[in-house]
Amino acid sequence: MAKRTRTQSRPKRATKKKTKKSPVKAASRPQQRRGKAAAGAKRAKPRKASAVSKKKAAPRPRTTLPSSGAAQVDGLSEGSAVPAFELPDQDGNVVSSSSLQGEPYVLYFYPKDDTPGCTKEACGFRDDAGKFREKGVRVIGVSPDKPESHARFRDKYGLNFTLLADVDKKLIQACGVWVKKQNYGREYMGVERSTFLVGSDGTVRKVWRRVRVDGHVGDVLDSA
Repeated sequence: MAKRTRTQSRPKRATKKKTKKSPVKAASRPQQRRGKAAAGAKRAKPRKASAVSKKKAAPRPRTTLPSSGAAQVDGLSEGSAVPAFELPDQDGNVVSSSSLQGEPYVLYFYPKDDTPGCTKEACGFRDDAGKFREKGVRVIGVSPDKPESHARFRDKYGLNFTLLADVDKKLIQACGVWVKKQNYGREYMGVERSTFLVGSDGTVRKVWRRVRVDGHVGDVLDSA
């Protein structure tokens, strides 16, 4: 065999190229799993809404309360008899329905002594008291206040008619003027401002509910 010469180079062996490692560390297995799950969630098609979810829920019925001054449907009406009563006036004297038989009278209900609306209404009846007397009609106011409160109210404004104290609200409830009210979001029970024109036989001739004070006394006087 022929000998290799020094000049003859040996065949080079194939060497693997060294690859540089990326400075970024490989993601951990939990992170890889989360990445796969997120990718799968993106690919997943959105489920179609069921027929039940498409249907809108029926609105719940709301219980609405009457606004301030709203009247009840029951109570006194034209042609009905005034319930029998016995109540003290501003001086502590008892006034009864039987004692009023034979004379017509105005029976008006108001919420409270010495409040703006009630004072204005009372002064209106005071100013026209002579005209009511000329027609033979007596004026009587009713509220849940005590007789002592009525006396102060009378003296302060010179009221010249009867004020009855219905502290237990028996007549107020019997006439249907004790109602639910709502004012500035607050719910409470109170007296609805109401007026009844009663004939000499004790039956109601005319009814005013949800009374507005302005011009009211004149309307009652015209009907008396």
